[in-house]
Amino acid sequence: MTQPLILASTSPYRRELLERLGLPFTVANPQTDETPLPDEAPQALALRLSEAKARAAAANHPDALIIGSDQVATVDGKIYGKPGTHERAVAQLRALSGKTVNFFTGLCLYNARTDQAEVRGVSTLVSFRELSDSEIENYLRREPAYNCAGSAKSEGLGIALLNSMQGDDPNALVGLPLIALCDLLRQQNVAIL
Repeated sequence: MTQPLILASTSPYRRELLERLGLPFTVANPQTDETPLPDEAPQALALRLSEAKARAAAANHPDALIIGSDQVATVDGKIYGKPGTHERAVAQLRALSGKTVNFFTGLCLYNARTDQAEVRGVSTLVSFRELSDSEIENYLRREPAYNCAGSAKSEGLGIALLNSMQGDDPNALVGLPLIALCDLLRQQNVAIL
């Protein structure tokens, strides 16, 4: 690669996913305000934030290819973000019980050298089982998913909360759609294989 590759994220999940490609990269904290704009649609929010994170990291990496990503979980237009606390996670899982949730992941590959940004969105539909209060408490006690949109980690014990998943890239649900990212990297002449 002729340009350094930067992951504009502090998420350990995104870092683990990017490591699968075997490309050298460094991590940068994008320090981006993730507050939705007034009347901003959930998908527009994820796309905007993925690009904003990539562009924010460019200040310290002006010659790099920078990856930004953001995810929102939505049901009927309502956004379910990272709960942050046990109480909010319980409330989220109660609200999502028996419902199908759209986990929409925004992805941006920003070439800081050319000021070119390519943005994509990947949806994963996740159907939650009907969950009892004891299942929710048992799950969160064993896997406190307070930093995950929707309060469930499908790559861990959270899989037991689900009926089904439907999407083009299983990595998108964890937070970094690798199929789309590989395509964007190839467009920037990055040899993955």
